[in-house]
Amino acid sequence: MTPTSPPLARCPVRSSPRRPALVRGTCVAAAWLLLAGPAAAAMYKWTDANGSVVYSDHPPPGNIKSEVVNTPPPPANPNAAKDLASKESELRKRQLERTEAAQKAEQTRADAEKRQAACVQARGRLKVLVEEQAALYAVNERGERVYMDSAARRKEVELQEKWLRENCGS
Repeated sequence: MTPTSPPLARCPVRSSPRRPALVRGTCVAAAWLLLAGPAAAAMYKWTDANGSVVYSDHPPPGNIKSEVVNTPPPPANPNAAKDLASKESELRKRQLERTEAAQKAEQTRADAEKRQAACVQARGRLKVLVEEQAALYAVNERGERVYMDSAARRKEVELQEKWLRENCGS
């Protein structure tokens, strides 16, 4: 003969339609109380009989006048302040590096645009020197117009070609 368990009796509480809501409400209330407990802890400050200032999370014994001091809870990580400061300094360093890189890239782009414009202008001068058949004049150091003969033209063409090779790669 095998032993059998006694039949389960129906619990009247289980048959209540409000049972799941009641259990859920009780669990939520208990969770809030557990979470609010440490946050609501107060610090008391008073002066003892020896004249020393005492801080405690328990009220003073007897009729000693005390003051409630609200303090933030201690950080979970004792090195949290150091970690936060190092992360902030790393963030500032990365932001500074990005700003410097952006400024350098902008300067490089501006320099390339200036060089491109100078190359276009030099190619135009070279084209005029080589292809124009009309008389060309240059301005001397006193600001006077001076006629460019063929030797002066060749010299200027050579100078323009040299400058283009050195600065424009062509």
